[in-house]
Amino acid sequence: MISSIRALGSKIPLAKNVRHATYLILGKPGGGKGTISKKILASHEGFVHISTGDILREEVNKGSEIGLKAKGIMESGGLLPDDLMVDLVSTSISSLPSPPKHLLLDGFPRTMPQAVALDAVVPVEHVISLDIPNSVIVERTSDRWLSPSTNRVYSYSYQPPKVHGKCDDTGEDLIQRDDDKPESVLKRLETYDEMTKPLNDYYSEKGILQGFDGETSDVIFKKVTKWLDGH
Repeated sequence: MISSIRALGSKIPLAKNVRHATYLILGKPGGGKGTISKKILASHEGFVHISTGDILREEVNKGSEIGLKAKGIMESGGLLPDDLMVDLVSTSISSLPSPPKHLLLDGFPRTMPQAVALDAVVPVEHVISLDIPNSVIVERTSDRWLSPSTNRVYSYSYQPPKVHGKCDDTGEDLIQRDDDKPESVLKRLETYDEMTKPLNDYYSEKGILQGFDGETSDVIFKKVTKWLDGH
């Protein structure tokens, strides 16, 4: 295990690029990490956001080798192998045009080996942990539909299309991603509890974890922004 962790760490070229604070945002799949991250970027200067979820979906849409490998795993609700996740993060950080003031990692690390690999090459100063009830996540995620050509996302509970089942922009039929279906969401939450939740304990013991709970992103972000402004 030690040798494999060192091998993972050696693939992450963070030390040469990251000069300031590194933030992690942790939380259940579909628990609002992307939404909170976007709000942080819009309201606080100096952050660069790297989302492994966004990167993976882009690779799937392109039909790349990584995307094809990831597609089946994501649709079944599983987590991707550590080495694949490290390669994704490594490539993304290496391509940054300049060192960010604050790096916000979303979706990485997800396992203890990934966390230890990250610690080996760059210090993590702050961990934002989001806690949203599973029932809210299942309801919210399974209500999400998108346009296949524009990737515009709709939700019948808060951002419905003008015509039921049709994209406002193109008129084509909306689709639901396989990984947004209730059975896949529940599987991901189970996997999260088994493999990812221990990260909260790991970072809590380091004294760098700050937890935020709530049922909506607006409620949670008020707490997050108050914390960010106060330290």
